Amino acid sequence: MSVTEVTAAQVKNLRDLTGAAMMACKKALIEAEGNVEKAVELLRARGEAQAAKRAGNEATEGTVQTYIHSNGKVGVLVEVDCETDFVARNDNFVQFAKDLAMHIAAAAPLGVSDADIPADLIESERRIAAEQAMDRPENVRERIVEGKINKFLDETVLLRQAHVNPKYEEKTIEDLRAKLASDTGENVIIRRFTRFQVGS
Repeated sequence: MSVTEVTAAQVKNLRDLTGAAMMACKKALIEAEGNVEKAVELLRARGEAQAAKRAGNEATEGTVQTYIHSNGKVGVLVEVDCETDFVARNDNFVQFAKDLAMHIAAAAPLGVSDADIPADLIESERRIAAEQAMDRPENVRERIVEGKINKFLDETVLLRQAHVNPKYEEKTIEDLRAKLASDTGENVIIRRFTRFQVGS
């Protein structure tokens, strides 16, 4: 199975099942040639599905953090949830939420996950990509379109974005969320965010 044959929906489904990071899920699906059960086994064998036991746990505690840019023209509110008040007050958990608010201010994502991106917007991007691929051989057009859609989602979906803070070494928000869940032993959910920008 090639990289382009693994859809965003398949990756999201595997992530929901295991709690593993998006890129880990994608690699496991490619290796398992699309077989979900085999991909789950691979993730468990690598210790990347440790969050699976917690993924269904209710996250009713958490924190709301803010970020206001120095020019006072961009501001963010973000809610990050966990299972216990103990973890909600943990310095690493709070710092993750604060850094996340700063990231959202800089990167301007459109939604937390793929599911939050309006279908008509994705369809519009698909039409543009198809139009741009018209001069390419017919047998590669679909792969080109899927590649462009994946790139669009990587740029606009919060969980897929690489963190803007250099200290995170370009790890995605999902990678960092999954690590925090693993470190704290709790289900960690980025519930929602609102980004305000003067004049828009």
